[in-house]
Amino acid sequence: MKIYFSPASPYVRKVMVVAHELGLADRIERLPSAAGPVQRDATIRQDNPLGQVPTFFTDDGTVLYDSRVICEYLDDLGGGRFFGSGAERWRNLTDAALGDGLLGAALLARYEAVLRPEPLRWADWSRGQLEKVTDAVDRMEATDLGARLDIGTVTLGCGLGYLDFRFPELDWRIGRPRVAAWYADFAQRPSMTATAPGG
Repeated sequence: MKIYFSPASPYVRKVMVVAHELGLADRIERLPSAAGPVQRDATIRQDNPLGQVPTFFTDDGTVLYDSRVICEYLDDLGGGRFFGSGAERWRNLTDAALGDGLLGAALLARYEAVLRPEPLRWADWSRGQLEKVTDAVDRMEATDLGARLDIGTVTLGCGLGYLDFRFPELDWRIGRPRVAAWYADFAQRPSMTATAPGG
């Protein structure tokens, strides 16, 4: 198996956390990439027209994207229960959607601040995206995440890790002791420490 990889991508991290938890990480070859929203990686685009990471290759050469699809493939391959069934499945998928939404909004805010030329930056746009982020963390604070390990908690954990990495000034822990305590424990999982963002 192979994956187009970026150590700073929270979506790649989500896939690799699931792979580590399922004992599959050592079977996945990491391919370097230069994916970006403006200068897209032509090599990735040969297999994924979106030119994004993660793009994943199964052992038989099937190409999978995006992170949700890849995680479900790994869960099936590794005999996991990251997605669950019945009501548990819908809870896990909804929490994963919340985490993906947080990440999407955070990435848009980052692109606005880092990639858009300063005279063209739109403060209201950035504020709107970051309000989505804080509303998502508020919802996490109101949710009993307990000791769960599923696609929902992995996605939420990667989302909070991305905030620490790219938006430390948000101080998301302030006024949210419950989710802060949950994340302090979750972030110590070997799968999370092995995939901590860099670059």
